[in-house]
Amino acid sequence: MIPSIKFERFVNDLDLNNVMASGGVTQMTEKQRQERIAGGYLWWDTDEYLAHQAKVKDLMYEFNMSRPSEVEKRQELIQQMFGKVGKGVWINQPITLAVGSTVTIGDGTYINSGLTLIDDYTITIGKGCLFGTGVTLCTTGHPIDPAERAKGGMYSFPISIGDGAWIGAGAIVLPGITIGKYAVIGAGSVVTKDIPDYTVAVGNPCQPIRKINEHDKKYYWRNRRFNEQPEDLTTSIENG
Repeated sequence: MIPSIKFERFVNDLDLNNVMASGGVTQMTEKQRQERIAGGYLWWDTDEYLAHQAKVKDLMYEFNMSRPSEVEKRQELIQQMFGKVGKGVWINQPITLAVGSTVTIGDGTYINSGLTLIDDYTITIGKGCLFGTGVTLCTTGHPIDPAERAKGGMYSFPISIGDGAWIGAGAIVLPGITIGKYAVIGAGSVVTKDIPDYTVAVGNPCQPIRKINEHDKKYYWRNRRFNEQPEDLTTSIENG
C-alpha cells in the first residue's frame, strides 16, 4: 500500500523550483557529452548536439512528408539520416528520430510505419530484421529521484538487435538491451532484459516463453501448416 503522504508536502520538501533553477551542469562540450555517454555517466544537451538534431529532423520531415511514389527520394534520405544503411532496407513513413548517425541498419531489413528511435547512443539493427508498426527503441532514460531528474541529466546505453529478429507491433525496447538473432518479440511487449537467440518472448515485462523449434518449420499460424497451401498458389510461388 502506498504511504499516505500529501503531494503538496512532497513538492515543498523537494523544492523543485530551486533544483531546476540551480541546474545540474552549467556547460558541457560536445566531446565531454560523448565521453560521458560512452562511460555510462549522466550527460546533458549541448548547443552543438541540439543543432545537429535540428538538421536531422529537417531530413526526417522531408522523409515523412514525401509522396508515396517518391521511393528514390526516401532511399536517398535514409542514407543521409542514418549512420550506415545496408542494401535493400525499406522503411515506411512516418519515422521519429533525434540523431540518426548513431543508427546502423543491416541488409534487407523491413521497418513498418511509426518507428520511434530515441537514438542518443548507438542502435544496431542486424540483417533481415522485421519490425511491426509503432515500434520504439529507446537508448535514453532519466533518474528516478525527482530532484535529480529535475536537473536535466540523462543516461544512455546501446541497443542491439540481431540478424533476422522480428519485433512485433507496438513493442518498446529499453536502454542497454540486446535482442538475439532470429528472436521474436510479441506485439506490445516492453523489453527490459536481454532476449537470447532463437527465442519467442512476450509481455510487459517481456519474458522468454519458448525456443523456436521444429514445430515452427511445420506451422506458420496456429494449426495452419506450410504444406497445406492451395496447389495453384504453391506452384506460382515455386515458379517465381
